[in-house]
Amino acid sequence: MAFIILLVLAIVIVSSCAFVVKEKHCYVIERLGSYHTVCNSGLHFKLPVIDRVVSKLSLKEQVLDFEPQSVITKDNVTIRINSVVYANVFDPKSYTYGVENPILGLQNLTATTLRNIIGTLELDQTLTSRETINEQMQESLDRATDAWGIKVNRVEIKDIIPPKDIQEAMEKQMRAERERRQAVLEAQAHKESAITRAEGDKEAKIIEAEGIKQSQIILANADAEKISIVNRAEVEAAKNLKNENVAEIVTKLRGLNTLRDVADGQATKLFIPSDMTDSLGKMAILGETVNPGPAASVKPRDSYRQMVSKEAARSAVSDDACIKQGTSPVTRNAAMANYSNNHKLERR
Repeated sequence: MAFIILLVLAIVIVSSCAFVVKEKHCYVIERLGSYHTVCNSGLHFKLPVIDRVVSKLSLKEQVLDFEPQSVITKDNVTIRINSVVYANVFDPKSYTYGVENPILGLQNLTATTLRNIIGTLELDQTLTSRETINEQMQESLDRATDAWGIKVNRVEIKDIIPPKDIQEAMEKQMRAERERRQAVLEAQAHKESAITRAEGDKEAKIIEAEGIKQSQIILANADAEKISIVNRAEVEAAKNLKNENVAEIVTKLRGLNTLRDVADGQATKLFIPSDMTDSLGKMAILGETVNPGPAASVKPRDSYRQMVSKEAARSAVSDDACIKQGTSPVTRNAAMANYSNNHKLERR
């Protein structure tokens, strides 16, 4: 029985002396009322009655969200600002013995530091300089809390709440600014649209003018080509007509020369083509006009009549049915001579 009692007492004593500290935590131990040590994570032992745990601290970073507080800016505008402080305990002994209530002390220190910083800024600067305010507060609070075993990692301004009338004025100002920007953007868009439209009209007119120019050039080239073709055709036609007239005249002159040679010979009969009679008549009349007088033995008019008579006899013989087909040349010549003599007798 006594053994059992001793065993139970031993278990109670050991359980009261042994303790386990969690990760990211620490215990501050006092011995006989004085600071003894800091126990970090793990299994630890303490003497019963002599040692005791003064504080159990968390070494994690803590987020301290303080209530909004009123501050006055440099231009005498009262605004409300609440801030968030991110801090952690880096020295458990200083945190335990440095200040009675470290969190309350940090809160009051944050408020005073914020008032000092905001008091040097105007309202517009306060609204637009949050990053600067955060950096200044973090540096100031970190220096002040080193003695308390607290490390201030960063400070963030959460809200800046100006008075209601200031809010209304700011809203009107922002509304006017937005309307002004909208008007500027609309004017800029209208300007760009007008410029684009004008450039489009300009390019269209240039393209149209270029098209008209090209069409006029094509039409002018076509007219010039047409005139050139017509001129070449006229020149070619004149050359052909001239060559034909010259050839015809040469042929007729050669025929006249032949007739002259035949007339100078001993032939008693002449056969003149029908197309030569007109030319002979014209040349006879031309001869009477140029060289009139009795020098010629035969008058041109008589020669012309003789040639006409011979041609008429030839035509009459050719039309006679009895000598149209199968008639010998001798018979045909005799018929023509007979017709010519009869015609002469009739004229006489």
